[in-house]
Amino acid sequence: MKPQRYEVEYCNLELRFERRIIHDFMRHLAHEGFSMYWSEDDHRIELQVRAEQGGVKLHFTRIGDRFKIVGDYLLTDDKLSRMMEKLIEDTRGHAVVKRFNDQQILIENIMFGEIIRLVEIRGVEHKVIFQKKPLVTREEMVEAFKNKRALERIPVLKMEMDYELMVLHDAMKNHDKRAVRASKQKLRQLRQEMLWLEV
Repeated sequence: MKPQRYEVEYCNLELRFERRIIHDFMRHLAHEGFSMYWSEDDHRIELQVRAEQGGVKLHFTRIGDRFKIVGDYLLTDDKLSRMMEKLIEDTRGHAVVKRFNDQQILIENIMFGEIIRLVEIRGVEHKVIFQKKPLVTREEMVEAFKNKRALERIPVLKMEMDYELMVLHDAMKNHDKRAVRASKQKLRQLRQEMLWLEV
């Protein structure tokens, strides 16, 4: 009897977390018996996971003082895919998850760690299994799209952050602790505003 195919593809991943979360994830992988190889520096972490049913290489890139997972991933190991989904849920991340088997494809749209839409595809037939009711009305969404403040503010905010990073660098080079504290506080405020605008 031919074994059933098991594949899960994770697309459009948008997960952000602190370095500590990645290290906790690696400890959990080791506890579950996975072997790993990783390399990391101040800008990125690359994690290669080996599993019985095929492994994966995960890429994390630094965004400010946090990390973001980058890329699309195809997993063929059930336990590893469950751990990936727990990471998405715990970090309240966004993703499109496609589950393949011999008869169908299930597509889950996940926002803030929750499934908001589930579609089943069998051959040429598409069937919506579940769709969460929107939290905002159509009129509110139209109004939000009309508001261009975020689009106009983000490039300016990036320039302000670049400038403040230069200020911080100079303050650290001159061992000016007061200026370092003030610059870090300013960067925290700018980062908070950036996260708010990018939501």
